[in-house]
Amino acid sequence: MKAAKRILGVAVGALMLGASSVAADTIKVGIIGPFSGPFALQGKNFQAGVEAYMALNGKSVKGHDIEVIYRDLPAANPAQSRALAQELVVKEKVQYLGGVYFTPDAMAITPLLTQANTPLVIFNAATSAIMTQSPLVVRTSFTTAQTTTPLGKIAAERGVKKVISAVSDYGPGVDAEVAFKKAFEAAGGKVVEAIRMPLNTNDFSPIMQRVRDSGADAVFAFLPSGPTTLGFVKAYNETGLKQAGIKFFAPGDLTQESDLPALGDAAVGLLTTFHYAVSHDSPENKRFVEAATKAIGSADQLSFPAVGAYDGMHVIYKMIEATEGKQDAQKAVDAVKGLSWTSPRGPVSIDSETRHITENIYLREVVKGPDGKTYNKEIQTFPNQKDPGLATQ
Repeated sequence: MKAAKRILGVAVGALMLGASSVAADTIKVGIIGPFSGPFALQGKNFQAGVEAYMALNGKSVKGHDIEVIYRDLPAANPAQSRALAQELVVKEKVQYLGGVYFTPDAMAITPLLTQANTPLVIFNAATSAIMTQSPLVVRTSFTTAQTTTPLGKIAAERGVKKVISAVSDYGPGVDAEVAFKKAFEAAGGKVVEAIRMPLNTNDFSPIMQRVRDSGADAVFAFLPSGPTTLGFVKAYNETGLKQAGIKFFAPGDLTQESDLPALGDAAVGLLTTFHYAVSHDSPENKRFVEAATKAIGSADQLSFPAVGAYDGMHVIYKMIEATEGKQDAQKAVDAVKGLSWTSPRGPVSIDSETRHITENIYLREVVKGPDGKTYNKEIQTFPNQKDPGLATQ
């Protein structure tokens, strides 16, 4: 195993030396994401965002054709994510890496970047600490601390005094738990109990019983978007917590648009904070939604990972412009520090120090539209939010 790692290291190093001063006619971008398995819809959204960006902005940059190569990582698997990144760099000779849905996978890739002379643009993985692992990482999604912090103040303003938190027991879940507690208790509230659930939890009835027994006025929850979030929200409704008046607060992962048809009317009234809603009212978002819907095949499947991928491709295109097709990871990353643009989600920028995206966070309420379908309606804006989690790293 050690010998194999040394061979891979030599190969990556040789690639770096051979490509650093030569401009490529075709520039390859490697995207890692869940394109099969239980989280396949999130990977499908990655691809829709990439294809939408290229449809609207072209498939070449300054005369260099862009080729996107996808690699499937169905669930969190750090060893496999590292192997896929190595394969993309060594065998496929990509100059840029992108995607990555889960935090542990991003953490496994970061040690490769410097030797590979390859930037990583994260489309989703949402733990604050990822950005401290390599100077060659840029993120265009969000962090759970960033999307969660406004909720603490919102809960207190709505008369909630006691909250029980329930989060998935991994990096983003812990970040969300800590951020909510800090903001809520600063506003005068009290978190009476904190539950951390194994990532593979799918029976939430015992959790709902603990929520009921806690005497809390509300539950704060975070789980990674996918089958688990749908199951959690269904359990909240079906076990009578909503009817009992126990309020529900969560980041927008738990009411992603692709889950709303399955949740039905039971989702109406749920409050979440997030960086993006498909319903966001702007010309940029209308263009994006039209192009991304065409790419994904159904408007009902479109969700937030698509906008992370769309903006990720914008950053990669700007990197390619700055390096004129040459492989120079540090120059590429330096070129996008401080970059600002109008995203489908609203005004955004890349923080010069953290390389993480600064963006608006929106309070949304699930409402029923004139067509009878439910959607996330933005009702309050928290402008220009940085990642508060990075301040504590």
